[in-house]
Amino acid sequence: MSYHMLSEPIRRFIRDKGWESLRPIQNVAITKIMGTEENYILISRTASGKTEAAFLPILSKVNFMDKGIQVLYVSPLIALINDQFARVEDLCKYLDVKVTKWHGEANRTIKEKLVKDPSGIILITPESLEAMYVNRPYQVRTLFSDLRYVVIDEIHSFIGTDRGIQLQSILSRLQQVNNSRFSIVGLSATVSEANKFLEVKSFTGDVDHTKILIDRTPKEINAVFRFFKSEGEELPLELLKDLYRETKDSKVLVFPNSRGRAEEVAVKLKKISVKVNGHPNYFSHHSSVDRQVREYVEYFAKNNKHQSFCISCTSTLELGIDIGSVDEVVQIDSTHSIASLIQRVGRSGRKDEQQSNLFLYATDRWNLLQSIACWLLYKEGFIEPPQITEKPFDILLHQALSIAKGYSGLPISELIDQLFNNSAFSAIDQNEIEEIIDHLIEIDLLEKLRQEVIIGVEGEKVVNSRDFYSMFQSEDNFKVVNAGNNIGEVPYSPQLVENENILLAASIWKIKFVDEQAKRVEVVPAHDGKKPIFFGGAGTIHPKVREKMFELLYSTESYDFLDEPSAIELNILRKDFSVFDITDQRSQRPLKVSEQKLELFTFTGSRINRTIQFLFDMAGIPTILDEQKSVLEIKITEEEFNACWGSWNDSQVVLDLKIQQKVESSPSIMSFSKWAIYLPLSFQIKILKQKYFDFESAEKLLDQMKPVWNGRYTKS
Repeated sequence: MSYHMLSEPIRRFIRDKGWESLRPIQNVAITKIMGTEENYILISRTASGKTEAAFLPILSKVNFMDKGIQVLYVSPLIALINDQFARVEDLCKYLDVKVTKWHGEANRTIKEKLVKDPSGIILITPESLEAMYVNRPYQVRTLFSDLRYVVIDEIHSFIGTDRGIQLQSILSRLQQVNNSRFSIVGLSATVSEANKFLEVKSFTGDVDHTKILIDRTPKEINAVFRFFKSEGEELPLELLKDLYRETKDSKVLVFPNSRGRAEEVAVKLKKISVKVNGHPNYFSHHSSVDRQVREYVEYFAKNNKHQSFCISCTSTLELGIDIGSVDEVVQIDSTHSIASLIQRVGRSGRKDEQQSNLFLYATDRWNLLQSIACWLLYKEGFIEPPQITEKPFDILLHQALSIAKGYSGLPISELIDQLFNNSAFSAIDQNEIEEIIDHLIEIDLLEKLRQEVIIGVEGEKVVNSRDFYSMFQSEDNFKVVNAGNNIGEVPYSPQLVENENILLAASIWKIKFVDEQAKRVEVVPAHDGKKPIFFGGAGTIHPKVREKMFELLYSTESYDFLDEPSAIELNILRKDFSVFDITDQRSQRPLKVSEQKLELFTFTGSRINRTIQFLFDMAGIPTILDEQKSVLEIKITEEEFNACWGSWNDSQVVLDLKIQQKVESSPSIMSFSKWAIYLPLSFQIKILKQKYFDFESAEKLLDQMKPVWNGRYTKS
C-alpha cells in the first residue's frame, strides 16, 4: 500500500533499482509522512534504509516547482554529506530536482548560483548554517523562507550536546523566518527510550506534534571477548598478532579509543603484514588525518569489492558514512557508552542482512569488566539517555552574539524577544537573558548605542574568527607535510622535535624540520616510531554502566562469549572483591583499607564521581579520582575519614561559594564549555552544576551510602 502512495517518478526509481520490497521502516515512514504534517523520528538499526525512508515520501510529497529551497538535510559530518549527496542525487534524477552540498569545502560557484535561483535540496552542517546567519543573513530568508522539510541525520549525535542546542536554536530561528511551519524528520539507530522519548521529541521544539517510528527488527551479533594484559603504554605484541590472524582475510574496522592508539594499531598491523607477505591495505582514519587521505580511505573501502582491508579509526567512522560491506568490527578496550557500541557494531554485516561480527579486546581487568557490562546492557536493550541541559546559558550567549552580528545591530528589546521565544531556550527566564546581555555589554562583547546593541570591539575578535561558528574546542595543531603533500595534523608537544619519529596516516615519519612560526612539520618516511600524542578527555560514563560492573563482581555467572584468559581475569577481580561483605548494592560500597591508603569504590557515573570528589574536598577529605576504576583514593587516615563522614551537607549558599572559589582558583574547570567563560560568574556556577557536576545524584548516593570495609579491617 505504501508503495502506491509514492509519486510515479519515485516508484520508477524503486523499480529501476530492482527492489523486491520496501523495508519495514520505509513502509511505515511513507504512510505517516505522506499522510500528515507531523514531525517524525525514524529509529532503526544501521543500514536499514532510513535515508530512503525519509526521502521517498518527502520527494513524492513536496512540489519542487515552488520557489525556494524545499528540503534541508542537516548532517553532523561533512564526510557524511559528501556520502549522502550521491544517494540523494540519485533519487532526485527522477524528479529533475537540484541537490547542493553547502559546507566550507563545497564549490563556491555552485553555492552562489543557488542563492540567485534557490530551489531543490541543500545538504549542510550546523556550522555552515551558523556561518550563513552570521555573514549573510539575507541569504537565510532568500533560501529558506519556503522550506517544507528538515531532515536531521544521526540525530542522536546532537541530542544532549552543545552542538545540538546550537542546532535547535538555528532551527527555531529558521521557523521564525519561514512563511509556514516546516516539518522535521530525524534519523537514528540509537535513541534512548527514557522518559518515553521526551528528549528526542523536545529536540524538534514541538513535543505534541512529534511522533516516534521504530523498527525493532533485531540483528544477530557474534561477539567474542579476548584478554591480553598490557604491561606498558603500548599494546601487547600477542594482542596485535592475534588481531592480525583474525582480520587478515577480512574487511575490518578497528576502533581503539584514541587517535594515537589508532595510529599504533594501523602501523603495527601493517608491519606484521609486510613480514608475512600479507595485503598492504592498512589505514588510519581520524580527525587529524588529512581530509583527502580520509576520503581516499573511504573511497577505497566502498569501491573495493575483493581485497581485504583494515581501517583503524575513531568515531569518524562510527556514524553512517557508507564504506560498503564490512565483515568484522573490532573494539580495543571498552567503549565509553552503549550508544557508541551499537553504532560501531552496526557497521559490520551490512550486506544481505548477514550477522555482525564483533571482537572485543581488553588490555586490563577494568576495561574488560566495563566491556562486559556494556555488552550485557546492550543485550538488555539499554541505551544511555542524553544529558539534557535545562538552561543552556552558554549557548544562549553565543546565539546572542550570532544574532547581533547578523543584524549588524538591533534593538535590545528585539534581541531579548528573539532569544526568549527561541524553543532551545524555553526554560530560561527573561530576566536571566537581560542579565547576560548586560554582562556582554559590560565586557565589550556587545556595545550599546541608545536602545540598540552592536558587536563590541572585543566581540569583533570573537565573532570574526572562523572558530565562532562551532561548539568544538579547537586544538592548536601543527600541519604535517611530506614533499608538499599534507599528511595531517598533530598537537604541539615535546615530541615535535627534529629526528623524532611519529606515526600518522598509518605510516612512520621522521621529523626533519619544525617551523613553530608557521606551525608546520616537515617529515620523511621512516621505519620505526612512536604513536603521536593527541590530547582530549575521556568519555563520560553513565551510572548504569558502573552499576552493572558492580553487579558483575558479585555474580557467579559465567559467559560463553569470554575466552579463557578473560574468564580468569574476571574471576580474579571477583575474588579481590569477595573480601567485602556486600549484601545491598544500592547502598553499600567497598572501602578498601590498607596500611598505606583508603580506597572508596563508588561504582557510579563520571559526573557523580566528580561531584563526590568536590564534596569530599569541601569536607576536608583530599582525594585522587581514578575514573576508570570508579575509585577515590583518600589521602587521610581511617579515623580522620570516619570523623569527616557526612560533613559535606552544607547549605546551597555555602555550596555556591565553594564552586565560585573553585572557578576563581582553577579557571580551566570551565574548559568543558567553549562559551561559558564569557558568562557572569553566577551563571558559570549554574552551568557547572548543570553540565559538569551532578549534586542531586551525588548527595542522594552519599546519603544512603554505607561503606563496607574489607575483611582484615572492621569499622570501629
